Amino acid sequence: MGRKLRVLVVDDSAFMRSAVSRMLSSDERFDVVGQAADGNAAVKLAAELSPDVITMDFNMPGLNGADATRAILSARAVPIVMLSAHTKEGASATVEALAAGALDFVEKPAGEVSVNLSSIRDELTSKLVSAAGANVAPALAPPSLAASEPSSRPARAHKPMPAGLRVVVIASSTGGPAALVQLVPTLALERHAVLVVVQHLAAGFTGALAEQLAERAGFPIHEATDGEELRAGRGLVAPGGSHLLIERSGRVTLSSAEPVHGVRPAADVTLKSAALAYGPRTVGVVLTGMGRDGATGLAAVKAAGGRTIAQDRASSTVYGMPKAAAELGVVDDVLPLYRIGRAVSKLVSD
Repeated sequence: MGRKLRVLVVDDSAFMRSAVSRMLSSDERFDVVGQAADGNAAVKLAAELSPDVITMDFNMPGLNGADATRAILSARAVPIVMLSAHTKEGASATVEALAAGALDFVEKPAGEVSVNLSSIRDELTSKLVSAAGANVAPALAPPSLAASEPSSRPARAHKPMPAGLRVVVIASSTGGPAALVQLVPTLALERHAVLVVVQHLAAGFTGALAEQLAERAGFPIHEATDGEELRAGRGLVAPGGSHLLIERSGRVTLSSAEPVHGVRPAADVTLKSAALAYGPRTVGVVLTGMGRDGATGLAAVKAAGGRTIAQDRASSTVYGMPKAAAELGVVDDVLPLYRIGRAVSKLVSD
């Protein structure tokens, strides 16, 4: 096998640090190179040890998980996977860390101090391996410092969209929260368009994501409820555990139908319904994420006369979903993250 992945384990519980370290050390793919009991120690050890990946608790003395994540990533692009307690406070804390740049999270099986970690062994090890191969740096670069990547091409000139409410559907997965908190503040919807975000997150976490986005956006954003009306100048986040469909009536329907691509909500479901309901007044955007969700949805939007955008490889944390859409030949514009908000705003305001 190749070189082992060097892991830094961060948790304020000595028991949890020891348990996670033992579990990972028993797997030949990992080498636990250090343990940190708080955020300040995590920042110090991340600089000294140069780990390949970090497991990060949130509730710690001194710097919490989100602050430690920001501090670590400001110095070095190292993938971070959160270990989160499944509570309302834990969900909010986890999404805050994801928005700060952490790549993924695993829920602790029994709260902050969990005795039996065997139930999350496969999920944690799989996510650590995936995170270690992700592209952490570009999405964290300030827009003013971002360069035009060779893989991008200028946004095309488009005919004005038909009159009436325009619907913007943005799909994202791994790396999505960090991308969304950069993108959403650059969107100008005003009285022209409504935003619908489909981010792959479990139930209980999407409400926290909506709160994070609302704090940064220049317009209201909240978690969608069944039957609510689409309104210009507002944003909705598809709830974890439900597909979101956009109806011709101008309302949304939440569905507990089977997962698509193994996820619910699935962007393909929302994009296809938007294409059917709003046709050429639809804008579909696919951001960073693993898998293929969003590709056939963008195909439906394009076939209906709508506009389609995909994030480029260089600025994507994981170039899976945008790549699938681009390879399908259904993307009008391939753009770096920092240019997408401006492009969408122009489309819906013309």
